[in-house]
Amino acid sequence: MALLSVERVTRRFGGVVAVDDVSLGVENGQIAGLIGPNGAGKTTLFNLITRLYRPDFGEIAFDGESLLGTPPHRIVRRGIARTFQNVELFPTMTVLENVLVGSHARGKRPARDLLAELGLAPVAQRRAAGLPFGTMKRVELARALASGPRLLLLDEPAGGLSHEEVEELGALIRRIRVSFELTVLLVEHHMNLVMGVADRVHVLDFGRKIAEGSPAEVQRDPVVIEAYLGSERPQHAPA
Repeated sequence: MALLSVERVTRRFGGVVAVDDVSLGVENGQIAGLIGPNGAGKTTLFNLITRLYRPDFGEIAFDGESLLGTPPHRIVRRGIARTFQNVELFPTMTVLENVLVGSHARGKRPARDLLAELGLAPVAQRRAAGLPFGTMKRVELARALASGPRLLLLDEPAGGLSHEEVEELGALIRRIRVSFELTVLLVEHHMNLVMGVADRVHVLDFGRKIAEGSPAEVQRDPVVIEAYLGSERPQHAPA
């Protein structure tokens, strides 16, 4: 059984169908990629999973139980955490204090241990304001992990990072999947990152799912190439 199950979910905003009859499953322990052009509905789907939006139609279940009756503030307690496209830290608080905010919800691992594991111990007492952007992204990730999630939703974690930082991020995602026994759903435009870490990739276009498969299968899919990949295909894609 999939840990996360999305079944025929639709969400409209006025006359715009942002998510259109989408079904997908993410297996326990899997890293799944969710890709597609801007406006494809990826972040809207994240907002539906975390109950910021309610679907007009369809079902979303976590570990076999529906999420639709769960208020947004209870999602973390169900074992789901997320990061955002735009880093949302408390700028006047220290790195340690920002991570402690996450641990209040469902914390299992001491915040200082988290900082050490993510290479943030040297900046634990620094205020979040003024930190390098890549460091701020790691702080947000540490805060999400502090809640002890089973499912981690990453919304464009590579945005604004250098090539070297993206490579480090890929290694970090693979590592925390094992050390935290995580299932990961990753929204990302950086194709080398997605294809390098994902076990399975789901592709959205204009709110509809147009493809699903292994990274290699998705990269060869003519529908995906026409709709999205094109020149964005990774230079060193897996065979």
